[in-house]
Amino acid sequence: MTELLDYEPVLAPEDDAAFEPFPLDAEPEGAPAPRPPVAPGRVRLAPRARRRHVGAILPSAPALFPWLARRFAPGEMTLWVGPRVAVEPVLERLYAGSALARGAVSLLEGANRFHPYRIGELGRSLGVDATETLHRLRLARAFTAYQMVALVDGWAREARRYPPTLLVAHDLPAMFAADEVRDDERAALLRHVARTLGALVHDARVPLLLTLGPGEVDRFPGLADEGPRWADLVTFVRGPGTLRLRSLRDDARLAFVPRPGGQHGIEEFGGGSAEEVIAWDVPPRRTARRSRNG
Repeated sequence: MTELLDYEPVLAPEDDAAFEPFPLDAEPEGAPAPRPPVAPGRVRLAPRARRRHVGAILPSAPALFPWLARRFAPGEMTLWVGPRVAVEPVLERLYAGSALARGAVSLLEGANRFHPYRIGELGRSLGVDATETLHRLRLARAFTAYQMVALVDGWAREARRYPPTLLVAHDLPAMFAADEVRDDERAALLRHVARTLGALVHDARVPLLLTLGPGEVDRFPGLADEGPRWADLVTFVRGPGTLRLRSLRDDARLAFVPRPGGQHGIEEFGGGSAEEVIAWDVPPRRTARRSRNG
């Protein structure tokens, strides 16, 4: 299947171990906008009055970055929920955007799917040296559930030593799905992880991004009642050549749709259109036929 980021999309908002420094399941076409995977009454979104302004964790352009930045809040957790093939391309672009904003990401990688060369190239496409992009990421990964618990326990100490602008916990439950972890032990370990993340985010006072697969919120004991306060929950749905995001807090929606190279959008002519074209380094389509002899 063609990667979404191979397209030149139109961004269409429908409303407004140790940490180491570095030197699809597709939804069917026409799928409805993503719905929250848990009942809204079970989600403890922090009141707006208590939310503080987030520093420049992402740049002001392209328009994808400010849309994502509005979903974060200091001392609170934002969840991205959806198929890995939909979430991870946006996550990698977030890493590159953070480097452009001169931010620092502290990443706990639970699924061992980290692609440094791709992230470096994304940073380069935004005007940041690939090495600089990766130096602004501090990565820790584990190979067993027990190592993951130890890394979560030590994350607060890591954050004090190297203060980040954004904490990212990528697919933590994946490490606990191994057959050698009993069901009762898995539940106890994940509940401990949820409590520890709650204390970490409260003390560090920086945003936490937690990514989960479909249905994994309900399979993460303690996350809803003992974990960090929720700033927002963003669901991802992918179809052929499209990607839709939806925010639970204010029902803000974002859609990526493919557009042929060289096609002009109405936003280029002014008028306050809600559409904005984001360049993704796609070569323009030929606009003239080759001449033929004779």
